[in-house]
Amino acid sequence: MAPGIVIAIDLFMSLCDREPGQSRRDLIKVGVGLLTAATMPMFVGCADREMNFNCGTIKAGNNSMTTIPPHDAFAPAPVVPLESEPPARLIVDSPLAGKLAVGLVVVRYRTENLRIVPVYGPAALGVSPRIGHLHLTVDDAPWHWVDASGEPIVLKGLPPGPHTLLVELADPTHKVIDRATVKFEIPQQSASRY
Repeated sequence: MAPGIVIAIDLFMSLCDREPGQSRRDLIKVGVGLLTAATMPMFVGCADREMNFNCGTIKAGNNSMTTIPPHDAFAPAPVVPLESEPPARLIVDSPLAGKLAVGLVVVRYRTENLRIVPVYGPAALGVSPRIGHLHLTVDDAPWHWVDASGEPIVLKGLPPGPHTLLVELADPTHKVIDRATVKFEIPQQSASRY
Protein backbone atom coordinates (compact mmCIF):
# COMPACT_ATOMS: atom_id res chain seq x y z
CA MET A 1 0.00 0.00 0.00
CA ALA A 2 1.17 3.55 -0.70
CA PRO A 3 2.47 5.50 2.35
CA GLY A 4 -0.29 8.14 1.99
CA ILE A 5 -2.96 5.44 2.20
CA VAL A 6 -1.36 3.90 5.30
CA ILE A 7 -1.22 7.31 7.03
CA ALA A 8 -4.83 8.11 6.11
CA ILE A 9 -6.09 4.71 7.28
CA ASP A 10 -4.04 5.06 10.48
CA LEU A 11 -5.57 8.50 11.17
CA PHE A 12 -9.07 7.22 10.42
CA MET A 13 -8.60 4.24 12.74
CA SER A 14 -7.32 6.46 15.57
CA LEU A 15 -10.48 8.55 15.20
CA CYS A 16 -12.51 5.36 15.44
CA ASP A 17 -10.90 4.56 18.80
CA ARG A 18 -11.97 7.77 20.58
CA GLU A 19 -13.71 7.48 23.92
CA PRO A 20 -17.44 6.66 23.81
CA GLY A 21 -19.66 9.69 24.17
CA GLN A 22 -17.10 12.14 22.81
CA SER A 23 -18.23 14.21 19.87
CA ARG A 24 -16.40 12.83 16.84
CA ARG A 25 -18.38 14.44 14.04
CA ASP A 26 -15.76 16.96 12.88
CA LEU A 27 -12.84 14.62 13.50
CA ILE A 28 -14.52 11.87 11.48
CA LYS A 29 -15.19 14.31 8.63
CA VAL A 30 -11.48 15.22 8.52
CA GLY A 31 -10.40 11.59 8.75
CA VAL A 32 -12.89 10.45 6.11
CA GLY A 33 -11.80 13.28 3.81
CA LEU A 34 -8.14 12.32 4.15
CA LEU A 35 -8.90 8.64 3.76
CA THR A 36 -11.10 9.28 0.74
CA ALA A 37 -8.40 11.36 -0.95
CA ALA A 38 -5.71 8.76 -0.23
CA THR A 39 -7.69 5.65 -1.19
CA MET A 40 -9.62 6.98 -4.20
CA PRO A 41 -6.91 5.84 -6.65
CA MET A 42 -7.28 2.28 -5.30
CA PHE A 43 -10.97 2.23 -6.18
CA VAL A 44 -11.06 4.06 -9.53
CA GLY A 45 -12.28 1.74 -12.27
CA CYS A 46 -12.85 -1.16 -9.89
CA ALA A 47 -15.97 -3.13 -9.23
CA ASP A 48 -17.91 -2.24 -6.08
CA ARG A 49 -15.71 -2.35 -2.97
CA GLU A 50 -16.36 -1.58 0.65
CA MET A 51 -14.05 -0.85 3.61
CA ASN A 52 -15.70 -1.13 7.02
CA PHE A 53 -14.44 0.51 10.20
CA ASN A 54 -16.09 0.63 13.59
CA CYS A 55 -16.71 4.36 13.05
CA GLY A 56 -17.90 4.31 9.45
CA THR A 57 -17.91 2.68 6.05
CA ILE A 58 -16.29 3.69 2.78
CA LYS A 59 -18.06 2.38 -0.33
CA ALA A 60 -16.59 2.77 -3.79
CA GLY A 61 -17.19 1.65 -7.31
CA ASN A 62 -17.50 2.90 -10.89
CA ASN A 63 -15.29 5.95 -10.33
CA SER A 64 -17.18 7.19 -7.25
CA MET A 65 -16.67 6.98 -3.52
CA THR A 66 -19.10 7.44 -0.61
CA THR A 67 -18.37 7.67 3.10
CA ILE A 68 -21.07 6.63 5.53
CA PRO A 69 -20.44 7.59 9.16
CA PRO A 70 -22.08 5.52 11.88
CA HIS A 71 -25.33 6.71 13.42
CA ASP A 72 -23.69 7.62 16.77
CA ALA A 73 -21.17 9.97 15.10
CA PHE A 74 -23.91 12.59 14.81
CA ALA A 75 -25.43 12.18 18.26
CA PRO A 76 -25.62 15.40 20.29
CA ALA A 77 -22.80 16.06 22.71
CA PRO A 78 -23.67 15.02 26.26
CA VAL A 79 -24.34 17.84 28.75
CA VAL A 80 -24.51 17.89 32.50
CA PRO A 81 -28.12 17.87 33.70
CA LEU A 82 -29.07 21.02 35.62
CA GLU A 83 -29.88 19.07 38.80
CA SER A 84 -26.27 17.93 39.11
CA GLU A 85 -24.62 21.30 38.42
CA PRO A 86 -23.14 23.09 41.44
CA PRO A 87 -24.86 26.33 42.46
CA ALA A 88 -24.05 29.54 40.61
CA ARG A 89 -21.77 32.02 42.38
CA LEU A 90 -20.89 35.68 41.94
CA ILE A 91 -17.42 36.99 42.81
CA VAL A 92 -17.00 40.80 42.73
CA ASP A 93 -13.72 42.73 43.09
CA SER A 94 -13.23 46.15 44.65
CA PRO A 95 -13.21 49.07 42.19
CA LEU A 96 -9.90 49.64 40.38
CA ALA A 97 -8.03 52.17 42.54
CA GLY A 98 -6.37 54.11 39.72
CA LYS A 99 -9.66 54.78 37.95
CA LEU A 100 -11.51 55.52 41.19
CA ALA A 101 -8.97 58.27 41.98
CA VAL A 102 -10.20 60.18 38.90
CA GLY A 103 -13.91 59.58 39.59
CA LEU A 104 -14.44 56.55 37.35
CA VAL A 105 -15.74 53.36 39.00
CA VAL A 106 -14.62 50.15 37.27
CA VAL A 107 -15.66 46.94 39.01
CA ARG A 108 -14.56 43.55 37.71
CA TYR A 109 -16.55 40.44 38.51
CA ARG A 110 -16.82 36.81 37.50
CA THR A 111 -19.36 34.07 37.86
CA GLU A 112 -18.99 30.38 38.56
CA ASN A 113 -21.37 27.77 37.11
CA LEU A 114 -23.29 30.39 35.11
CA ARG A 115 -22.60 32.31 31.90
CA ILE A 116 -23.68 35.95 31.53
CA VAL A 117 -25.71 36.27 28.31
CA PRO A 118 -28.65 38.46 27.17
CA VAL A 119 -31.24 35.68 27.13
CA TYR A 120 -34.42 36.01 29.17
CA GLY A 121 -37.63 34.14 29.95
CA PRO A 122 -38.79 30.84 31.46
CA ALA A 123 -37.64 28.73 28.49
CA ALA A 124 -34.02 29.74 29.20
CA LEU A 125 -34.15 28.10 32.65
CA GLY A 126 -33.52 24.69 31.07
CA VAL A 127 -30.30 25.71 29.31
CA SER A 128 -27.13 23.96 30.46
CA PRO A 129 -24.68 25.31 31.43
CA ARG A 130 -26.81 27.85 33.26
CA ILE A 131 -27.22 31.37 31.94
CA GLY A 132 -28.16 34.64 33.61
CA HIS A 133 -27.45 38.35 33.94
CA LEU A 134 -26.79 41.05 36.54
CA HIS A 135 -29.09 43.47 38.36
CA LEU A 136 -27.18 46.62 39.41
CA THR A 137 -28.33 49.12 42.03
CA VAL A 138 -26.40 52.22 43.17
CA ASP A 139 -26.86 53.77 46.62
CA ASP A 140 -30.01 51.80 47.52
CA ALA A 141 -31.98 53.39 44.69
CA PRO A 142 -35.57 52.08 44.34
CA TRP A 143 -34.72 50.96 40.80
CA HIS A 144 -31.98 48.90 39.16
CA TRP A 145 -30.71 48.19 35.66
CA VAL A 146 -29.89 44.92 33.95
CA ASP A 147 -26.47 44.14 32.51
CA ALA A 148 -25.80 41.07 30.36
CA SER A 149 -22.60 42.23 28.66
CA GLY A 150 -20.17 40.11 30.65
CA GLU A 151 -17.87 43.16 30.75
CA PRO A 152 -16.66 45.02 33.86
CA ILE A 153 -19.19 47.35 35.45
CA VAL A 154 -18.38 51.02 34.72
CA LEU A 155 -19.99 53.95 36.54
CA LYS A 156 -19.24 57.59 35.76
CA GLY A 157 -20.63 60.86 37.04
CA LEU A 158 -21.27 59.92 40.66
CA PRO A 159 -20.76 62.83 43.08
CA PRO A 160 -17.79 62.77 45.46
CA GLY A 161 -18.39 60.83 48.66
CA PRO A 162 -19.24 57.29 49.79
CA HIS A 163 -21.34 55.03 47.55
CA THR A 164 -22.65 51.48 47.49
CA LEU A 165 -23.08 49.21 44.47
CA LEU A 166 -25.34 46.18 44.86
CA VAL A 167 -24.54 43.52 42.24
CA GLU A 168 -27.10 40.72 41.99
CA LEU A 169 -26.71 37.59 39.87
CA ALA A 170 -30.10 36.68 38.39
CA ASP A 171 -31.49 33.80 36.34
CA PRO A 172 -33.29 34.40 33.00
CA THR A 173 -36.57 35.07 34.86
CA HIS A 174 -34.89 37.76 37.03
CA LYS A 175 -34.86 35.60 40.18
CA VAL A 176 -31.79 36.60 42.23
CA ILE A 177 -29.36 33.72 42.76
CA ASP A 178 -26.43 35.45 44.50
CA ARG A 179 -25.44 39.00 45.46
CA ALA A 180 -22.47 41.08 46.51
CA THR A 181 -22.18 44.63 47.81
CA VAL A 182 -19.27 46.92 46.95
CA LYS A 183 -18.62 50.05 49.01
CA PHE A 184 -16.37 52.76 47.64
CA GLU A 185 -15.70 56.48 47.89
CA ILE A 186 -15.34 58.93 45.03
CA PRO A 187 -12.65 61.45 46.03
CA GLN A 188 -13.15 65.18 45.77
CA GLN A 189 -11.71 66.29 42.43
CA SER A 190 -9.53 69.37 42.26
CA ALA A 191 -10.50 71.90 39.61
CA SER A 192 -8.41 71.37 36.50
CA ARG A 193 -7.13 74.25 34.42
CA TYR A 194 -7.32 74.24 30.66
